[in-house]
Amino acid sequence: MDILVKLSQFLLSLSLLIVLHELGHFIPAKLFKTRVEKFYLFFDVKFSLFKKKIGETVYGIGWLPLGGYVKIAGMIDESMDTDQLKQEPQPWEFRSKPAWQRLIIMLGGVTVNFILAFMIYIGMTWFYGDKYIANEDLKDGVWVVSDPLLKAGMVSGDKIISIDGERFDRFNEVNEKLTTAKKILVERNGQEKEIVLPVDFINQMIKNKSEQEKGFVLPRVPFIVSAVEDGSINEAVLKPKDFITSINGEEIKFADQVKPILSKYKNQTIPATILRNEKPETIQLKVNANSELNIAYAPMISLENAEKLGLYKLNTDHYSLLESIPIGLEKGKDKLVSYGKQLKMIVNPDTGAYKGVGGFKAIYDVFPNTWSWEYFWSITAFLSIMLGVMNLLPIPALDGGHVLFLLYEMISGRKPSDKFLEYAQTVGFVILIALLLFANGNDIFKAITGK
Repeated sequence: MDILVKLSQFLLSLSLLIVLHELGHFIPAKLFKTRVEKFYLFFDVKFSLFKKKIGETVYGIGWLPLGGYVKIAGMIDESMDTDQLKQEPQPWEFRSKPAWQRLIIMLGGVTVNFILAFMIYIGMTWFYGDKYIANEDLKDGVWVVSDPLLKAGMVSGDKIISIDGERFDRFNEVNEKLTTAKKILVERNGQEKEIVLPVDFINQMIKNKSEQEKGFVLPRVPFIVSAVEDGSINEAVLKPKDFITSINGEEIKFADQVKPILSKYKNQTIPATILRNEKPETIQLKVNANSELNIAYAPMISLENAEKLGLYKLNTDHYSLLESIPIGLEKGKDKLVSYGKQLKMIVNPDTGAYKGVGGFKAIYDVFPNTWSWEYFWSITAFLSIMLGVMNLLPIPALDGGHVLFLLYEMISGRKPSDKFLEYAQTVGFVILIALLLFANGNDIFKAITGK
């Protein structure tokens, strides 16, 4: 059932983004009286799942879910159909239109992607509001769950002041900013300390899949038992939802304090105090040779539960539709800038970020196992930005490649020959296939190795 929920969200989001992107090409093409021969969701290699001709256009759904396309008459595109180019240009063909009209047609898809993303952020701001923990409310600092971050010198209890010189009010922004961070300014024991991250910091995170899922830092939470396995050395004394509040007389306020304390008591049985049903009890805990209790604990709790436990105040800001517009636009801009920084890291081999590039499996994994419209729209908005940015890359066969040649034509007054465009399209197609194989190959490698 979980797989069906994830798959449904993945296919719905992908279909929505593809159809609207291609609609961005379709509408200006029709406005400029350019013939559109096909409008397809997914690729129809050899056959279609569905197709119907309405007017001069065949609308259909292909079987290969790697994208979609509109086939515009007189244009060299991914179909590599050059038969029309052997004939004299016709007034309804793409190649017969003025360069400025062709430019608008080619920019239509990415324009729709960016508009869609910004509209979603505006709508989510209006409908859901903003839920967050104020950074200043983390009086005891953060819980550092990333080994690379610990190796860089940050420790649990540090209060984050700024990241790359930028201060922030909301803790929710921290993990995303750390993805591309170079320097972190923290307060430790009343003094400021600068943490300089290594250039391959993100590569170190990529190597550990579990750390990617947890993030870099979390709000500090109590040590709450989430499960006690059958046969556990502490099966008789611990139960789910127990709070461990002290170990051998040492007070435990947060879960991150437990591991250092247990390291001192390998293979020993020690007294501990727990809260069970809000009542304190004294028990005897057994510590194994690895300084563990053989139990599972909850490293993360929801913002709502954190508030119920009295740990943090959950702030919720609500906005009118008019108020949501500038806030949503700002969110969209921040996501766009953030993705630009990530892309810059990917093309820099020193960071090792390219190892984290994923294909369709990576996108599929982003969606949650339970249906959530809030998560769905948030992920779809970011994917829309990704799709827009990627399509603007100056690679032949992508919109950005076509735009590059059109700008050259408009500036120089010379139109590249059809044969040149045909060769360029072939080269671009090879590059795209290579990128696709690399991204999805990364997915396969991670699935096999578990890294």
